[in-house]
Amino acid sequence: MIRSFRHKGIEKFFLTGSKAGIQPRHAARLNEQLTVLNAATRPEHMNVPGWKFHALAGSLAAHWAVSVSGNWRLTFRFNGEDAILVDYQDYH
Repeated sequence: MIRSFRHKGIEKFFLTGSKAGIQPRHAARLNEQLTVLNAATRPEHMNVPGWKFHALAGSLAAHWAVSVSGNWRLTFRFNGEDAILVDYQDYH
């Protein structure tokens, strides 16, 4: 279950469906990814074909990412069976 967010726009989108804080063209993909993440109990549950699931390094070590579109990605960490620090970022 998703327990915390770092990005307020993605949190609002998840809770209300508001696209105000995200790229509107990413809404369908983000909805699918957030739905799977909310049901996930470990990072590997996000290893869906086409999502480019991978571990992050450096300052984001212990975080995971999936591709949304182009340079945009959804990043997250797990604390036990809960997703935390969910973020939506343009990494370039």
